[in-house]
Amino acid sequence: MNLIKPMTNPTHTDIQALGEQVKVASEPFTQLHDSMHAVIVGQDALLHRMFIGLLANGHLLIEGVPGLAKTLAVSSLAKGINTSFQRLQFTPDLLPADLTGTLMYRQDKGEFVVNKGPIFSSIILADEINRAPAKVQSALLEAMQERQVTIGTDTFTLPDPFLVLATMNPIEQEGTYPLPEAQVDRFMMKVIVDYPNRDEEREILKRMAKTSQCNTVECVMQPDSIATARALVDQIYIDDQIANYIVDLVQMTRTPERVSEELAEFVEFGSSPRATLALTLCAKANAFLDGRGYATPQDVKDLAHDVLRHRVATTYEAEAEGKTSDDVISKILDFVPVP
Repeated sequence: MNLIKPMTNPTHTDIQALGEQVKVASEPFTQLHDSMHAVIVGQDALLHRMFIGLLANGHLLIEGVPGLAKTLAVSSLAKGINTSFQRLQFTPDLLPADLTGTLMYRQDKGEFVVNKGPIFSSIILADEINRAPAKVQSALLEAMQERQVTIGTDTFTLPDPFLVLATMNPIEQEGTYPLPEAQVDRFMMKVIVDYPNRDEEREILKRMAKTSQCNTVECVMQPDSIATARALVDQIYIDDQIANYIVDLVQMTRTPERVSEELAEFVEFGSSPRATLALTLCAKANAFLDGRGYATPQDVKDLAHDVLRHRVATTYEAEAEGKTSDDVISKILDFVPVP
């Protein structure tokens, strides 16, 4: 239950007092980061975005080749906050009932009973989500957006927190289904996971080249503390100039001709208003993790690519020129004045 009253027209003193609360409340996330690094080498950007998704109550689409510790990172997050975790391997023969559950007839009772599926967990890893057919993706869509699942005629609320982290393999497209635009837009961020550098890979070899895994993630917080942290994230101060900056960035994805005629040829359509909300919440969560009671333009810039890259569709001309949505976003960030 949110017991923190929202600030109206906050003064410098109000923001300073909020900052002190945020510093204390963000400390467990620093401990969680250190605890997860007991088993994960590098991948700081991925861990940071996972924390932001948890704080901003948004789902993540994670793109990266196999073997980059994506599954390990997600399971470690669940252990660190002492909550339930399910890994769902998406395949072409998967059915919606395999995800949500189904009604089963109990002969001894002479009635149907609900058998809940693996979606009823707090942390969900949807592995290779684009391998599932449209019906399964639609079932996941209701769970992601409404935080509820319908089985038969009954609707069940999902646990809180509820976070879906879906992975996609960028190099293997055979046997995959394109994700519907409506579903892609419901992911708060799309995170690109890259290879480790040489020093990190050397450390991976040192730690992991064993037949058994010795290190474990220490539990540093409880699920209830996530709700408390989110209440503080909601209070993070966003100045009007920064709010206008966020709106200008998103609006520019829809009117790229204002940047240049060349950029307009590369953009098929821009981001929805959901991007504006997501970028604002992510900037607030970023400020929270940094121990501040206010957001800065740098918070927005740091997360703009993650929030916008899957919401900006590029044209065939862009593909021919080797331009991606990240290139479009970089051009817009360079064009829009920073407050």
